[in-house]
Amino acid sequence: MRKILKVIPLNSNQDKLIKKAVRGQRGAQEEIYNQFSPKMLSVCRYYVKDIHFAEDVMITGFFKVFKYLDSYQFKGSFEGWIRRIMVRECLTFLRRKNRLIFFEENHESVFKDSHTIDFQDVVDVAYLQKIIDELPEGYKTVFLLFAVEGYSHKEISEQLKIKENTSKSQLFKARRMLQEKLNETNKQGYESKSS
Repeated sequence: MRKILKVIPLNSNQDKLIKKAVRGQRGAQEEIYNQFSPKMLSVCRYYVKDIHFAEDVMITGFFKVFKYLDSYQFKGSFEGWIRRIMVRECLTFLRRKNRLIFFEENHESVFKDSHTIDFQDVVDVAYLQKIIDELPEGYKTVFLLFAVEGYSHKEISEQLKIKENTSKSQLFKARRMLQEKLNETNKQGYESKSS
């Protein structure tokens, strides 16, 4: 007699956990927090330079996750749903600290030349985070929303309450600055190898 294996969809376990958390079961909420907090801290750290503030933002974000958990529709990625809350919380934090300053660009010639950045030679993630942190907050935020989160310029303009052209110019300038920093680092590395 052949034994038939029963396949349990992975999502059903997560769905059960979410439903328990919605009903206020602390153990389920703690499990969700423990499962997603390391990744969400990384997300917050992208936007918020100081790790202590990033932790505060993440914790506030999780309060909102549990407050609005009953609005999760079980469609799409649960992690993606949490991540969107974290990104919004980061933007709220940056606005409150008056760190998001955007200069309106009225002419499109500023960003017609599209920069693509070659991160293939960058193996040090800490260095990559460092050079992204050195960007002005407006450039950095638009760059992260576009390049990491995958938002369109229209979505970014709605999130940040700026014009689409401003989003495009901030991205252009962020890419240009990052490429200059990478070129400078590569040049220094090449010069030190050749001496």
